[in-house]
Amino acid sequence: MSNKYIPHTDSDILEMLEKIGVSSINDLFKDIPSDVKLTRELNLNPSLSEIEVRKVLNDLAKSNGNDLVCFLGAGSYDHYIPSIINHITSRSEFYTAYTPYQPEVAQGTLQYIFEFQSLLTELTGMEVSNASMYDGATSCAEAIMMAVHQTKRKKVLVSSSMHPNTIEVIKTYGHFNGFEIILLENESGILCEENLHEKLDKEVACVVVSNPNFYGLLENPASYVDKIHQNKSLLIMSVNPITLSILKTPGEIGADIVCGDAQSLGIPLSYGGPYLGFLCTSKKLMRKLPGRIVGQTVDVDGKRAFVLTLQAREQHIRRERANSNICSNQSLMALVATVYMATMGKQGIVEVAEQNIQKAHYAYEQMIALKQFEPVFTAPFFNEFVVKTNVNYKVINEALKAVNIIGGLHLGQFDKSLNNHILFCVTEKRTKDEIDKLISVLGGLK
Repeated sequence: MSNKYIPHTDSDILEMLEKIGVSSINDLFKDIPSDVKLTRELNLNPSLSEIEVRKVLNDLAKSNGNDLVCFLGAGSYDHYIPSIINHITSRSEFYTAYTPYQPEVAQGTLQYIFEFQSLLTELTGMEVSNASMYDGATSCAEAIMMAVHQTKRKKVLVSSSMHPNTIEVIKTYGHFNGFEIILLENESGILCEENLHEKLDKEVACVVVSNPNFYGLLENPASYVDKIHQNKSLLIMSVNPITLSILKTPGEIGADIVCGDAQSLGIPLSYGGPYLGFLCTSKKLMRKLPGRIVGQTVDVDGKRAFVLTLQAREQHIRRERANSNICSNQSLMALVATVYMATMGKQGIVEVAEQNIQKAHYAYEQMIALKQFEPVFTAPFFNEFVVKTNVNYKVINEALKAVNIIGGLHLGQFDKSLNNHILFCVTEKRTKDEIDKLISVLGGLK
């Protein structure tokens, strides 16, 4: 058959079996023990017509929250996405492109990766960025592995106010890569500096802190970065890139490695992925970066060209010298972030950040004025905040769902001491009317 996507006929199968000298397909798997083989039919729904499939997919798409007002954050943020992003990234030469194994013929892919790296270094204040990572959690774990390899130390101090999911990911990496994760206490929601000083010994490879942290609060690593460096340890900052347009950059603070998730740079919520991790560092550490670094040069005719400058992949260098087995990069997602940053520009990203702050603080002030809610933390926050309520969180979420609003995240599922503590998020997409409607519903609960 000429069409390779049409299943083989019975005669095709019989001919292939005869060619390799077996009587049945089961003979191909005779070395597999029978007790691990599936002996029943697969639990699949009956086949559907194209019209029926479209309806199923449309129903699923509706449940993605496009018609809902979202006040949920905690790592995935409902930001405005300029229409130009879909117009560019849906072009076939972009969405079918893969890892540039033959970089000399993948100039377009290399160019936007180079631009992605350039924009990230400008945003973070760092010197180099790699081609991109899978997501924010794995980029943080890879940053830790860089620090462990660089310092030859095995202890890692991690702020307990980081996202619990990220902490679980780096614990898994630590377990299988032989480094110890030690959680630092938080005080009123942010890293306890006294506890940091107590645990900072000569075996510590790095200190990891997120800014803003899981509770939406702004940390102050500038107050302890010198202490970390005096110990010959490294500071790793996991950041929300939108905040870097108005906050002091990690480069200005003195961070050694910067990581995070670039989902807020034009990538839709999409049920939690695919997202985009980023990893930036100094020239001193750039050979420890996993993945690739794309560089700019000139060709034999003197024209601008792009190359894979550094490739620390285990496929390109001696396996035992590779820092990571990260192989692919989130190239299409990196293009999305690149188009977003180029479209918004410096002033545009500043405006996005300012609207996030203003609208989140307006919602916060309105909420804590209600008798059912009270403040929890006093540290400054960006676009997320925690409130405590005397109303059961399930009642709150059901009431909001009834009016097409997605409520905040109940923190009690991560920490029982935070029962009925809710993390709300407000981005630039939320209007005053939507915020007022949220407050109105919450104010009517008992």
